This record gives sequence, structure tokens and C-alpha cells, in this order.
Amino acid sequence: MALTISLKGQRRGDDEELVLFPEAAATENSAPDRSWTNEQGEGQLAVDVSENAKEIVIRSTIAGVKPEDLEVSIHNDMLTIRGSRHAHTDESGTRYLVRECHWGSFSRSLILPAEIDADKIAAELKNGILTIKLPKVERLKKINIK
Repeated sequence: MALTISLKGQRRGDDEELVLFPEAAATENSAPDRSWTNEQGEGQLAVDVSENAKEIVIRSTIAGVKPEDLEVSIHNDMLTIRGSRHAHTDESGTRYLVRECHWGSFSRSLILPAEIDADKIAAELKNGILTIKLPKVERLKKINIK
């Protein structure tokens, strides 16, 4: 049974109900909410993308993933991060109260905002955070006139 809290008159004078464990409230025949997956059932990877004058930096929290289970590729101006997170235990007979972690394959593709030097890309996975550094190509160089 789901734990619910009734909010009477707290917002706009309406009675509202907050379900704390929506997964437990679902019937056995209903499917869990998978709005955070794509059409292929892959999880969508959350990323932070920043840039400065010299590089683009992409960071993502990827807890529980080994470096050998990750693939970072670039094709033209699109970077793709693809991987898989494996469940570590047999959970038969377990009933989840909340299930938000995605186990299985995930991916994310990003169109890069600048041309980068693909030969100098560096990627590191440390403490569950993937950091990818993409050096920008320097196209405009000053030419000294003699």
C-alpha cells in the first residue's frame, strides 16, 4: 500500500494528495513510469556541458559503471556517450517502494557547439563522475606582418 499525505487547503484551497511511494501504489498489471527512457528503452544520461576559450567540458554522474562498460565516440560534430549499468544482485521476490535508478543500457548524444580536435580528446571516470575534455580547434591565428 502506498503512503499518502493529504494536503487540505494548503494550495488554492483544493484538497490534494501526495503519493510518496508511487511504485507501491501501482497494481501488478501496470507498467512503471519510464518517461526517462528513449524509444529503445535506454536510459537518458544527464550531463553538464560547459566551455571556455580553449575547450568544451562534459560532465556526467555515472555511478556504478566501470570504464570498460563505457564508450565515448565522436562523428562529425556529434558526441555520443553509451554504456551499461549492471545490477549486482538477484532481486527475485523483492518489491520496490521507489525505483528511480536505471539498470541496463544508457546513452546520450550531443551536438557540439564548436569544432574540436578529435586527436586530443581526454576522458576520465573518477568517483562516479565522467569528465570529457574536448579541445577546440584554433582556426584563427594572428600573423605578424614584417
